[in-house]
Amino acid sequence: MTYSYFPGCTLKTKGKDLDIWGRRSMEALGIELRELPQWQCCGAVYPQAKDEIATKLSAVRALASAGELETDLVTLCSACHHVIKRVNRDMQTDETIRSRVNNYLKPEKPYAGETRVLHYLEVLRDRVGFEELKKRVANPLAGRRIGAYYGCLLLRPSSEMGFDDPENPTILEDFIRAIGAEPVVYAMRNECCGGYTTIENKDCASRQAGKVLDNAAALGAEEVITACPLCLYNLRVNGGGKLPVRYFTELLAEALGVKEVGA
Repeated sequence: MTYSYFPGCTLKTKGKDLDIWGRRSMEALGIELRELPQWQCCGAVYPQAKDEIATKLSAVRALASAGELETDLVTLCSACHHVIKRVNRDMQTDETIRSRVNNYLKPEKPYAGETRVLHYLEVLRDRVGFEELKKRVANPLAGRRIGAYYGCLLLRPSSEMGFDDPENPTILEDFIRAIGAEPVVYAMRNECCGGYTTIENKDCASRQAGKVLDNAAALGAEEVITACPLCLYNLRVNGGGKLPVRYFTELLAEALGVKEVGA
């Protein structure tokens, strides 16, 4: 299987571990992630204004590029996935946005949302299958009690993201089971980590991140995994060091034997 891949800016800098171990794990599973040429920032935040077009253009360029290659577009960063998936829906459903974007970009073939956008976890669940993933695990993470942290962007708005049940998601817990560990279900796993409030109100972000980790620890989690670079930052830096926080791709690579334990 071959997919177009949009890494996003953070995965080239502070979030490079999410990217590196994600790529190596897909290689181990026999899947090619083909990075889109000349991709640009997705826009970072989905614009709420209906007449905001400029900040959607780079996402549409990525979507159209994948469409030209006739491949699904895989994203890994929660924020990038959120923006690109929602912009793609705009191109599918909003004639005004679609016509204005195409009039500006002037692509050879007008883009109307034909590309399928998948999160990396959806590829594991829906294309590889967690049962097949179990068979490929070389180093089961037995005895590890892991809390999944979803955050906001993967799940909401659920009518547009279609990723999992926004109130009772299971995809990360199923992933944890597939790599041989024990998932710890806790109430704060789909609550906000503090998000961008960390820029102007670090105390607020610290309180929120601390609540998440306190709740996970109280239910017996020994570590927490996430797919979001901002969530990882808030939980690690603002969460008071109460639990180790890692990208889920690091544990996937470890379980598949492409990352040495403790590396």
